Amino acid sequence: MAAYGQTQYSPALQPAGPYTPYTHHTQGYSMTSYNIKTEDGLSHSPGQSSLLGYTSNFSGTPPAQTLYSYSTHGGSIPSGIFQGANSITGSTPFSPAQQVGQIRKMHHTAPLLMDYNHPWRLIYSEYHAPTSPPTPGKEQEGAPARRSSDGKLRGRKRANDPVPPLDSEIERVFIWDLDETIIIFHSLLTGTFSTRFGKDSGKAVSLGLWMEEMIFNLADSRLFFNDLEECDQVHIDDVASDDNGQDLSTYNFGTDGFQSPAGGGTLCLGSGVHGGVDWMRKLAFRYRRVKEIYNTYKNNVGGLLGSPKREEWLQLRREMEVLTDLWLTQALKALALINSRPNCVNVMVTTTQLIPALSKVLLYGLGGAFPIENIYSATKTGKESCFERVTQRFGRRAVYVVVGDGVEEETVAKKKNMPFWRVTCRADLEALSHALELDYL
Repeated sequence: MAAYGQTQYSPALQPAGPYTPYTHHTQGYSMTSYNIKTEDGLSHSPGQSSLLGYTSNFSGTPPAQTLYSYSTHGGSIPSGIFQGANSITGSTPFSPAQQVGQIRKMHHTAPLLMDYNHPWRLIYSEYHAPTSPPTPGKEQEGAPARRSSDGKLRGRKRANDPVPPLDSEIERVFIWDLDETIIIFHSLLTGTFSTRFGKDSGKAVSLGLWMEEMIFNLADSRLFFNDLEECDQVHIDDVASDDNGQDLSTYNFGTDGFQSPAGGGTLCLGSGVHGGVDWMRKLAFRYRRVKEIYNTYKNNVGGLLGSPKREEWLQLRREMEVLTDLWLTQALKALALINSRPNCVNVMVTTTQLIPALSKVLLYGLGGAFPIENIYSATKTGKESCFERVTQRFGRRAVYVVVGDGVEEETVAKKKNMPFWRVTCRADLEALSHALELDYL
């Protein structure tokens, strides 16, 4: 007889041996939170908490179950934002009024400009170009590998490439601020950057002054800033209607009698109706020439500067990237990801005057990311007016995403129900690149 407490087995059933305990090995995976501000309210917290975030632990969640949860500054967002293959349905922070029904997932169809193993290759790829500006024929021969990034530059057409999408066919527009978002410049001069990130303040100010000198030297010597400073325009084509199309190959700008009016308050409005016909035509010639220079040298800035300015510029760019912990490199990666998508476009709205802004874009190596037609200056009109021009150009069906660091663009984005991605540090740009790579934007 078995002792009390032992299990008795019938003769037909043999006791099974003890099972070896099995430990289920699981490992939680997490990724950096991605942040995109909703329209529920403004927040000036540098930590960017309560924004778009997600984690993944491979827990076998059913496909129909909501995978990502969100919280906003005003409360929770309803479930159903990201389901299945990252689709967006229902009420989303991208468009409370369901701007396009749903935000369509974009597919990468061509290689990127950025070589992730060699981030400097993107920035300095133009340095190996010949000192003379490339001819259209040479651009066509070397362009197919970069079709995705250059294809949307509306000023450049290639016979062997498909026609770039029309403005009305663009599905997603990323509206970028320039200073302290894509590039670090003003905060170097004020000491804000060095104080916030613990950098050498003397070095930061020195590099800022060096870059400032190069910006205005280029603007004055090649982009007619002395003539156009008091005749600032919002867009490069704002006075194009006054251009009679005259051949400028032998035109002498120095002896044409053009004089910028003192004060410039009444003659230099964007409508181009206040100056005399002859004066406005000469003004239009200058803006047309600026456009030609930009399009010719945007991928060959070294050829525009010439030696020894070219070597000086390369050294400055290297030192600034070291000081800013590759801030510009990370911004260029995000810009390249957007440019690689069909029917997506980068647009810049900056408070810098148009001519110095174009000089900045060239010197910081951003010409390949921004066609000159996609650059707007809000110096005179403000950013809300520029945003309105952008939405009129690309249409109400497009989805607009604003990327910036300032209160003005954030306020306008909220007013227009556009998602806003705040950039306060390099990690925010890195998170933006990850979100783009995973097709969450």
